[in-house]
Amino acid sequence: MANIAAAVRRKVANWTVTAVRKDGSHASKPDVLVTEEPLEIRAESPTQEAQPVAVTMRTPGHDFELAVGFLFTEGMIKKSDDVRTVRYCQLPDSAEQQFNVVTVSLSALFDEALSRRGMVTSASCGICGTTSIEQLAQITSRIDLAVGPVVTSALLTSLPDIIRQAQPTFDRTGGLHAAGLVDASGVAYCVREDIGRHNAVDKVIGKAVLDGKMPIANHVLVVSGRLSFEIIQKAAMAGIAFIAAVGAPSNLAVQTAEDLGITLVGFVRDGTANIYTHKHRITN
Repeated sequence: MANIAAAVRRKVANWTVTAVRKDGSHASKPDVLVTEEPLEIRAESPTQEAQPVAVTMRTPGHDFELAVGFLFTEGMIKKSDDVRTVRYCQLPDSAEQQFNVVTVSLSALFDEALSRRGMVTSASCGICGTTSIEQLAQITSRIDLAVGPVVTSALLTSLPDIIRQAQPTFDRTGGLHAAGLVDASGVAYCVREDIGRHNAVDKVIGKAVLDGKMPIANHVLVVSGRLSFEIIQKAAMAGIAFIAAVGAPSNLAVQTAEDLGITLVGFVRDGTANIYTHKHRITN
């Protein structure tokens, strides 16, 4: 696949803060902040010019995976072969490379109605256009209950620690979410960090698309934060049968996972976990 290359971007920024102590004293000290910048995602095909699809606030890094993962979970990419190239864009009337604009060149026509939405997503909102389980059911299939990894309780409760080992920027800033794909033996295929939970998920899905590993049937999607509907939606589009999170799920996330055959586990922390749906994928 041509033109799949990543630019080196800063994920952190330095800042001087004033620390306040309980005795009332103040002191200046350096701090490290996670970078947050907009990324415009564009799509094109052999007969369609590049069109903006979305702008998302993200942490620079693995931008091509983010763009591909987003388009996949939006239904604009169906399979790995749909992606011809991914590149940073040089905008008109500018000789400077634009590292906040990514164009994904597709091999087939795409639905221009998606690009006309001009959707802007923040680091917390994700895909706001999908509003119901019924809508999701129209574009994806229920996962076969016989499909997916089967993990032990010991591995389940250790999943956050596994992806935590691959979070270098979190170690410096404490301000990033992470998502990872871990198999039933505890091996992490991919871990990505981002200021937005949904971006981190798009990055790991995008890597799987670019690596030709879709659907992602034999890995657990591990998320560092809470579980909302948008995360379940993205997982369902990628064929992920098992999701585990450090945080709490919403009621819509649980209902969606139940209806789509996805095992959903929340509050995976301190050696315990809450199983909300389809517990048959977890053994003692």
